[in-house]
Amino acid sequence: MRTIWLSPFFFSALAVFSGQALAGETRASQILDRFDHANQWRDHVMVAAHRAGSMQAGKTLYAENSIAAVEGSIAMGAEIVEVDIRRSKGGEFVVMHDSWLDRTTTCKGEVVKYTLAELRTCRLVIEGTRIVTGETVSTLREMLTATRDRILINLDNKLDVGDLSGMIAVARDLGMAEQVIVKENLWNQNRISTVKAAMSAIDGGFQFMPIIADDAVHNAGFAETVDRALSPRAIELINWRAGAETLTETGGPLFSTRMRAAAVRGNWHIWADTYAIVNKPGGFLAGGRGDELAVQASLPREAWGFWADHGATIIQTDEPKAAIGWLAANGFRVPYAIEARPVEPANTASIN
Repeated sequence: MRTIWLSPFFFSALAVFSGQALAGETRASQILDRFDHANQWRDHVMVAAHRAGSMQAGKTLYAENSIAAVEGSIAMGAEIVEVDIRRSKGGEFVVMHDSWLDRTTTCKGEVVKYTLAELRTCRLVIEGTRIVTGETVSTLREMLTATRDRILINLDNKLDVGDLSGMIAVARDLGMAEQVIVKENLWNQNRISTVKAAMSAIDGGFQFMPIIADDAVHNAGFAETVDRALSPRAIELINWRAGAETLTETGGPLFSTRMRAAAVRGNWHIWADTYAIVNKPGGFLAGGRGDELAVQASLPREAWGFWADHGATIIQTDEPKAAIGWLAANGFRVPYAIEARPVEPANTASIN
């Protein structure tokens, strides 16, 4: 069994180091190989673009959760894009972070009170400048179609855990369920049981990632319990920064030596979050060591480098281009046989 399992990896790795892709491989399949085999790729830090990757050097370039932002993230070389899922009035899955449309579109009011046809009239805007783009609110199907075979997509479910089955059904219909990562917060045994039942009902074929935060979980033992119950390929770990305290020196109770050992035994990735949250302290999810420290303070080693040194092999960031550039320049990235291809600049001009 071990020889059979290693052989595909051996030839895939040979293709990577020789600069040649295997027949039938796509960029997504190469990314998925690294996602599925964490222990073989501990020398490579994958980058997940938060809300599809709308920022660069502290400036918002694209409307968040837009297909234009996805295209930008693919061109930058990100392996994963994260987008947020809600429902329209008619029950259609749509891509939107807030429950209200006001901040990110030209419309006002609650997403769930708009039909899909009405949402088609809502133009996405670029946060900060309020530049109106030519893109409207996307459906989940449209977003998945845009990412298929090019990048993995992390669906941040803003609905109930039971809605995940419908999202995966859309991905299955497109033949790309294995390229989809869904996630849920876990904090005790009852929650594990609830989520495990929901995942079992969906019947596999996709990627599930637990989220564990150190406000409720204080050691690696819980992650080991989660691993036994759900066999994830990645676990998202959160080191809360509640106020103005100094930067974490250790990564908190979750980014421990035992956690790194548990990740190796379970063959799963440690996923860290460095993106900013509005009206929260810098590095709110990362012990203060977030994108602000990397970009605004020009200390990427103290942010992205710190988490890579503490075992993270996936970093979710608002600054995918800067993170990829720094990680690659400092030996944390291994090239792919199929690299991202540039795309034409997105149309972000104002609509008259």
